[in-house]
Amino acid sequence: MHIQIVGLHAPHAPRLRALLGPGHEVEAMQAFPATGDIRADVVIGNSITADEAKRLQCRLVHVPGAGWEQIACDALPTGTTVCNVHGHEVPIAEFTLHAILEHHLQLWKYPARLDAEAWAEAYAARTQHDEACGKTLAIVGFGHIGQEIARRARAFGMHVVAVTRSGKAGSPELADEFVPVSKLNEVLGRTQALVLCCPLDDGTRGLIGAEQLARLPERFLLVNVARAEVVQEQALYEALRDRPDTRAVLDVWYQYPKKGQPPVDPSRWPLHTLPNVRATPHISAITPALLDRRYRFMADNIVRLQLGEPLLNVIRPAA
Repeated sequence: MHIQIVGLHAPHAPRLRALLGPGHEVEAMQAFPATGDIRADVVIGNSITADEAKRLQCRLVHVPGAGWEQIACDALPTGTTVCNVHGHEVPIAEFTLHAILEHHLQLWKYPARLDAEAWAEAYAARTQHDEACGKTLAIVGFGHIGQEIARRARAFGMHVVAVTRSGKAGSPELADEFVPVSKLNEVLGRTQALVLCCPLDDGTRGLIGAEQLARLPERFLLVNVARAEVVQEQALYEALRDRPDTRAVLDVWYQYPKKGQPPVDPSRWPLHTLPNVRATPHISAITPALLDRRYRFMADNIVRLQLGEPLLNVIRPAA
């Protein structure tokens, strides 16, 4: 089989080649050709434009992650299946719980080195820190990521509110409450930590705006590991600027660097300059174990395609 890995994941072609073994041609490509047909049995990539999709002739498009909003599915040939892959929920959940604990413990207030010079002053100036236990955590999006976050938060004694499209009740072992996204505003006033891990679509784009941010109580924490656009950009900047007692941990951004284009800030508003913002460069999921899980999953799906077996994680079946 002929497999093309395109874009950011092209350097991982040797990993996939080793998993598949002989009989498979794995080609690394920095980008699709600008014109002409694109032919392969399988294409692995995060982004396919409508023009590229129309020129694509392949049986399977495999997204090497969960988000597939940059794949022009409607323009793909009818015989092409689109699949995605998860496996990122564990590191993202750990990243999120670290953000929550850091927010309450505030260890950054203390000296980096507790030596004789700093010891007396630091000891005399000790202040109380807070606890995560007993705090209300609202998780918007309760799929793979949201559930992993909930498991860890419950272990710390947090009150977990799962915010989903329907609000349909789920396992009481995962959340104390299940509410529909239509009632999110009713939850925010008692939410000390708000975590966003939902997909980006027409229903979630701009879901959190000035009104929602104003409803959050004093010293709230916002963690966004979904997509930046779930939160209205200007409203987020102004809320954090005007409420310095609050904090945000932002791992997803409104502007990303693109090869061949001038450097850009992560936001059109200077979010990254605010002292109450922890800005990280989209790293919450990146671990060696994640890549191993994802490439094993994609290799398994490629073998399934070759053998005519049902594919896993189909998000757009072949017509």
